[in-house]
Amino acid sequence: MIRPSTRPYPGIDQDVNGGMTDEGKIIRDAWLFGLLDESETCAGWSRERLAQLWARVDEQWQRYDFLVSRLPPDLYARFERIQAEALERARAAGWNPDTELDEDD
Repeated sequence: MIRPSTRPYPGIDQDVNGGMTDEGKIIRDAWLFGLLDESETCAGWSRERLAQLWARVDEQWQRYDFLVSRLPPDLYARFERIQAEALERARAAGWNPDTELDEDD
């Protein structure tokens, strides 16, 4: 879910947790499906514009029942590459997945 805010999005490269946020996931998935060029960070985008992108990404995932395993081989390979690169960047930025666990969930 996109966090409510009146401030523009800082861009996936400037996002907290190295971009390991809901907004970052939407952007990475938009890259996956070719909705955005991989150089697009979405810096300066409004939350409304990100929500519109989310709807477009959601439409693409519906085609595959929201399952990575149902992606065709070329998209699956692209997904794996994008995610591996994102994890590497996030860890280099100090993100630790172990600290992301929320015991209230």
